[in-house]
Amino acid sequence: MRKRVKGANPYMPLWEHVPDGEPRVFEYNGEKRVYLYGSHDTMKTEYCGPDQVVWSAPVEDLTNWTCHGVCYTASDGGMLYAPDVVQKGDTFYMYVAEARGSRILVAKSKNPAGPFTDAVPTELGFDPGILVDDDGRVYAYWGFCGCACAELNDDMATIKPGTLHQNPMGHAKTEWNPDLEYVDFEDGFFEASSPRKINGKYVYIYSKRYNTPVESLGVSGDCNGFLSYKYSDKPLEDFQPGGDISFNGGEIIQLEDGSHHMTYQWGNNHGSLMEVNGQWYIFYHRQTGLNEYSRQAMIEPVDVVLGEDGHLYIGKIQYEERNGKKVPVSSGVVEMTSQGAQVNGLDAYSIISAGYACHTYNKAAVFEPGTTDKPYIKPVYEQTEEASSPVVNITNGTTVGFRYLQFAGQEKDPKRQAKKVTFVGEAKEDLQILVRKTAYTGEIIASMTLTKGETVKTVDVTGEVKGKEAIYFEFLSESKGEIAQFSEFYFD
Repeated sequence: MRKRVKGANPYMPLWEHVPDGEPRVFEYNGEKRVYLYGSHDTMKTEYCGPDQVVWSAPVEDLTNWTCHGVCYTASDGGMLYAPDVVQKGDTFYMYVAEARGSRILVAKSKNPAGPFTDAVPTELGFDPGILVDDDGRVYAYWGFCGCACAELNDDMATIKPGTLHQNPMGHAKTEWNPDLEYVDFEDGFFEASSPRKINGKYVYIYSKRYNTPVESLGVSGDCNGFLSYKYSDKPLEDFQPGGDISFNGGEIIQLEDGSHHMTYQWGNNHGSLMEVNGQWYIFYHRQTGLNEYSRQAMIEPVDVVLGEDGHLYIGKIQYEERNGKKVPVSSGVVEMTSQGAQVNGLDAYSIISAGYACHTYNKAAVFEPGTTDKPYIKPVYEQTEEASSPVVNITNGTTVGFRYLQFAGQEKDPKRQAKKVTFVGEAKEDLQILVRKTAYTGEIIASMTLTKGETVKTVDVTGEVKGKEAIYFEFLSESKGEIAQFSEFYFD
């Protein structure tokens, strides 16, 4: 029986919707696992839900995630926003954001999977992020359109007198905060505080909201789809510009006129960095559907390098050769992929859900939250092993792309060649599908024609494809409106 790809990007089952993910590596009962704490998008028509769940994976395999169930339920039945969890001593502390983030409590557990109980009020604010330093001192960071940080007392809930720092960095210009005194148009804090300590530096990870265009990423106006960072030698002040780590606007393509375009709906972003088994990863989320209420957990490997000048580079790092030595000179966002932690690519000979697409593009569409005239991944919620999120609203000229697939197969035989490709979905009109490799305008390796009503089509692969490769499906039809729904595919 043909296997189904799992643990890709998103790395949880496609029916699960956990955004705002804060990753933590904890050792419990002699086993080190990555635990993911986040919001829980279950309401479907607004952010989050009234409970939070815990997922974890062994540090040796970030494709094998287990759900430990509900770890906390809102005391008032309201919406729980982004949490964080830290360990001090033998106790795990969950900072829960009740009443849509307006009331922060801290609950406790002896198990990193919870349940977390005995919640007490704190003096913290929106999107709390916590850092337990090497010396046992505890620092908290929080804010929305303006940030603050402070050291906590031993009760893990109240602020140590004299340590509160307001606006340790400038904030974005938004309708929610008209105060211009601390505005930073280029590097403005929006939300999603998440502290880490990396190479001796205090790293403040946050959601940036650009108030200026970012042409190289296809951003033309205000956009907060970024996770960015600043760093300091001190825990609460003197944060220096770092850069951007993640952007959830999909693959960035360049058109013939030189302009850049995103190929996925950007939306709010929240997550953090975690080193797992010697490799750093950025954990973030993407949007599914037409709004920001069905978000899903994503992961990409990143590089982390401390330069000789003391600058901390995180993300996709550029180097220069100086005196026979590679020197880091800049860093930028890592690409958004379908493979996630499967860095060798998804097995092309397994069933791959269209829900793993990182490119759903049509040049006539606008890829911003709330727009409806675009191809998009439809959320699914039925908790089955075969859950597969389809790409819908496909119109003439739409391309759906996956980066990356591995055609050498599990045997890792470089001579193994793909001979056939199968499309599963529904032709809503007569259409042609071109399968391309490398780029959305790349070499055609297969072509199929479907008549209205067809749901499965297998054709020969006529071009050579092997090793790790990006694959794109181009949909063409003379009909107007929606012409297809794309559910899954596989190669033979």
